[in-house]
Amino acid sequence: MRREMVRSIGLVALGAIAATGLWQALDAARAANTDTYRQLNLFGDVFDRVRSDYVEQPNEEKLIDAAINGMLTSLDPHSSYMNAKRFQDMQVQTRGEFGGLGIEVTMENGVIKVVAPIDDTPAAAAGLLANDLIVKIDGQKVQGMTLNEAVDKMRGPVKSSITLTLVRDGKEPFDVKLTRDIIRIRSVKYNAEGDVGYIRISSFTEQTQQGLDKAFKELKKQIGPDKIKGYILDLRNDPGGLLDQAISVSDSFLDRGEIVSTRGRNASESQRYNAQKGDLTGGLPVVVLINGGSASASEIVAGALQDHKRATVIGTRSFGKGSVQTIIPLGGQGALRLTTARYYTPSGTSIQAKGIVPNIVIEEELPDELKAKMSETTSESSLPGHLGSQDGKEKTGSSSYVPKDKDKDLQLKAAIDLLHGKEVKTNVKPAETAKKAEKANDGEPTTTKN
Repeated sequence: MRREMVRSIGLVALGAIAATGLWQALDAARAANTDTYRQLNLFGDVFDRVRSDYVEQPNEEKLIDAAINGMLTSLDPHSSYMNAKRFQDMQVQTRGEFGGLGIEVTMENGVIKVVAPIDDTPAAAAGLLANDLIVKIDGQKVQGMTLNEAVDKMRGPVKSSITLTLVRDGKEPFDVKLTRDIIRIRSVKYNAEGDVGYIRISSFTEQTQQGLDKAFKELKKQIGPDKIKGYILDLRNDPGGLLDQAISVSDSFLDRGEIVSTRGRNASESQRYNAQKGDLTGGLPVVVLINGGSASASEIVAGALQDHKRATVIGTRSFGKGSVQTIIPLGGQGALRLTTARYYTPSGTSIQAKGIVPNIVIEEELPDELKAKMSETTSESSLPGHLGSQDGKEKTGSSSYVPKDKDKDLQLKAAIDLLHGKEVKTNVKPAETAKKAEKANDGEPTTTKN
């Protein structure tokens, strides 16, 4: 009886301790919520004071936009708020047709930096280059603008003119006048390089897989289905785009296996995407070209084909954007672009702030006027506020230069040689290779035969 009483007292005591712990947890949650509400009240107080006391009547809608966008951009460089107009612009862009200059940009140190001009657009025709700094738009300084504000200013009515003030190589600013046009992005281009099928993907839009299917069909006609030695998939300076299109493109070259996995904050949010049977190349050899301008969706494709040893990757280290942004509509009030997950290649590797390392590192020969400029390259790891690499081993970017003259394109020539069975070696000196190339993600050496 006494033992039972002691046991009962013990159970009651344990129950009391558990209840105490529960109440403490609830109190902590209430305290955290109270602190959050206090901060929101502080925001309301500041907003009211600005509305009533600022020297000029402020635009309240812009104040709210700036506050929301400030919160999101403080998370990482890729999260942002889009008001209704910008959300509509984004939807038009992913469809592959929009009005503007045809330029991919990012914000760095208060100015706009060019990631890459899009093929066959006013920006490309005007000679804008990756890493150019845009310091003024129609004479107005970019310093102090948000990235979205600057993009809005660069868009406008078709056939209207705009003047961008650029800084290149750290030299004196100069003006470039452009005429806005409808930007119709043909995201897939192709041509026969002798008996090799060359396919270039400039971005991943809703039209990309359709364009790739057409490329395979037409190249087989041009070269002959029994004469094609293989395919070159050129993803250089491809800034990315839609995740589902990256998965679909990867699937076009694979018969089985994982393409990519995404992992969010909670384990329940993890997803895996697998290939379906049906290699559209018929198992022919494939070479993928990447460089410092290859980011996001293009890195998913390169990583999947490299990990499955389905393709040899040639070029230089990619940009290193290994995060997934989800578009969350807010009714009629625009949408959030929020980083919700990291993605991983089939081997389980995160390329966030590291990039894809080619199997064979081939650097392009830079013109003299670009050598000083290209010594400093933009990559995910160089962006302020970027998500860190999970293992802490971040890598810098690489050159995004691609010569317009195909005869001078060393990476393309190396790919063609490899598909013709020739031995291809890195053109980076051994001391540089140790720093820049390391070994490729799948452990392949930098000398490969196909």
